[in-house]
Amino acid sequence: MGTTIRDVIAAVTAPAGPIGRTVDGLLFGHPDDEVKGILTAFMPTQRVLEEARAAGLNLVIAHEGPFFSHHPSFAETIAFDPVYQAKRSFILESGLAVYRLHDHIHGYSPDGIMEGLIEALGWTGFTIRHLTAASIVERESTTVRAVAEELKLRLGLGFVRVAGDPDAPCRRIGLLVGYRGGGANAIPLFGREQVDLVICGECPEWETPEYVRDAVRQGRAKALIAIGHAESERPGMRLLARRLAAAFPHIPVRCADEEPVFIWL
Repeated sequence: MGTTIRDVIAAVTAPAGPIGRTVDGLLFGHPDDEVKGILTAFMPTQRVLEEARAAGLNLVIAHEGPFFSHHPSFAETIAFDPVYQAKRSFILESGLAVYRLHDHIHGYSPDGIMEGLIEALGWTGFTIRHLTAASIVERESTTVRAVAEELKLRLGLGFVRVAGDPDAPCRRIGLLVGYRGGGANAIPLFGREQVDLVICGECPEWETPEYVRDAVRQGRAKALIAIGHAESERPGMRLLARRLAAAFPHIPVRCADEEPVFIWL
C-alpha cells in the first residue's frame, strides 16, 4: 500500500497541532484508501470535482465545504434539493474523497491561508505582525488606488471594491482573508493598529464599509478594499498544493482555479 488518505490528512493537520471543535474532516472517502492524486481548491464546486475526476486525482482537499454553508449540518436542510442531490451523487459515483481543511490551515503559524495571500502579493518583507485574525503590513507611502491596481495585477483580478477615497495616502495596511472583514475584526485595526487601509475578502456591507464612509465624512483618511472571499483564500490553497507536492513527490498534486462567482453587468 502506498500513501493513504490518512497519511495526507496527518500531514496537513500536523502544523496546527490538536484543535478542539472543528468543521474539518473527511466528508467522502475512506481514510485507508490509497491516494492516486491530490487536487486542492478553495471550494469543491461542481466544475472542480469534474476536473479532479477527469484528471484521475482521487483526493480533493478543499478549504470550504461542498454544500453551501460553513456548517456541515446544513446539508440536512437541503437534503431534497436537486442541486445538492446531483452533486452528492456525482462525488459518490466518481469515488472521490473530499477532505475539508478549514480550521487547521487557519491554525498554522502563521495562518496558512494568510501566508499564501501575502506571498502571492509579494508582501512577505513588508509584514510586521501577525494577529489572530489579521496581519499588519507596512510599506512605502502610496495611495489606495495604487494598492488596488497592485492587487488586481498580482492576483489576476478583473476588479476590486473600494470604500473610501481611492486617492487617499496609504502606508500601513491591515490584511484579513475570507469573511474576516466584518466590523468586529476590521474596525479595531483602524484605531489599535493605526492602519490607513483594510484589505479583506468580504464583509457585511453595513459594517466596515459604513464605518469607512463615516470616517471619510469626518475628514479621516481611511479606506477598505474587498477583493472577494475566494480571491483572498485561493492563494493559500495554491501554497498548500506546492507544499504537498514537496512532501509527496510521487503523487500528482495541483490546485484548481475557478472563475469568479459574480459577473458585473
